[in-house]
Amino acid sequence: MVLILGRRLNRGDGRVQESPVTKRKVFEMDPKSLSGHEFFDFSSGSSHAESILQIFNEFRDSRLFTDVIICVEGKEFPCHRAVLSACSSYFRAMFCNDHRESREMLVEINGIFAEAMDCFLQYVYTGKVKITTDNVQYLFETSSLFQINVLRDACAKFLEEQLDPCNCLGIQRFADTHSLKTLFTKCKTFALQNFEDVAQHEEFLELGKDELIDYICSDELVISKEEMVFEAVMHWVYRAVESRRSVLQEILTHVRLPLLHPNYFVQTVEVDQLIQNSPECYQLLHEARRYHVLGNEMMSPRTRPRSTVECYDSFSNRWTEVASLKEAVSSPAVTSCVGKLFVIGGPSISKDVYLETITLLNTVFKCVCRLRRVFLFFF
Repeated sequence: MVLILGRRLNRGDGRVQESPVTKRKVFEMDPKSLSGHEFFDFSSGSSHAESILQIFNEFRDSRLFTDVIICVEGKEFPCHRAVLSACSSYFRAMFCNDHRESREMLVEINGIFAEAMDCFLQYVYTGKVKITTDNVQYLFETSSLFQINVLRDACAKFLEEQLDPCNCLGIQRFADTHSLKTLFTKCKTFALQNFEDVAQHEEFLELGKDELIDYICSDELVISKEEMVFEAVMHWVYRAVESRRSVLQEILTHVRLPLLHPNYFVQTVEVDQLIQNSPECYQLLHEARRYHVLGNEMMSPRTRPRSTVECYDSFSNRWTEVASLKEAVSSPAVTSCVGKLFVIGGPSISKDVYLETITLLNTVFKCVCRLRRVFLFFF
């Protein structure tokens, strides 16, 4: 049946009568006489798309025009194939390539949580979703499965903002699993800069051997003293001593025992029962003793100080650690390095002098093996 509007009307006597619409005279304009534009491109902007999505979401809530039911963990979600396919290449491939799911009313999806699916559909139908610490991991995995990169990236950004000494190692492992290089790097940097706090939490004790070594061997490890590294390592070993005693020597190889205070070395390290019962550690102990006697005359990878940077604030009369040399010299200062190198700046320090300071300090850090600190005196 074809419905034609505004053409003609049939009367009862068999005669055809023209519709009033067709009789109405339409005004005519001569394009040559027009002084303005001949056409007008109208657009309601993003509000049009938002209103359409809102209506579709209302349709979904009332199950109006829905043509597929997504079942997750036994919970059913009525949806529209067209909306899902428009937002997700995963569903587009499912519904448009003659798969079995393209013909079935009920489609079951495994490997995700119903709560995450609910949040995902909120985003699909509204463009908005609330990401929380409770749902971010599952929402990330769901958006990855359905190939919604914008939502996936938003979850990764949210994780970056949640970094804390108690969770940075777990988030780093999560980032590594999902190949999130930026998030992985930020987690590692955060852990290196907050190592002393990170080592106090459960995640640190659950690190694998290689993960632990990756941290304690780094020159960028920010610590107040090497004793903190030794205590963190021994805490890790004693957490599962039966399985970890066999790797004690390998772990201690990356602890810079020669840099421990001599009194601490004698009173704490040498008397530790686990170390005393590990003959393979004797060479490391002997190296530390020789360094305490000979000083700079003996060098090894374990006698190289870590790149610690501290700033002295004359107003608060205290030292504070900074994350990098760039941060250290970002304010006017008089800088004195242990290697008798002085870099002087002031309130009107120019950009060229600032850049030269950065370059000079970085060179010193790379070339002077005995350099342990950069002292910055702020005025």
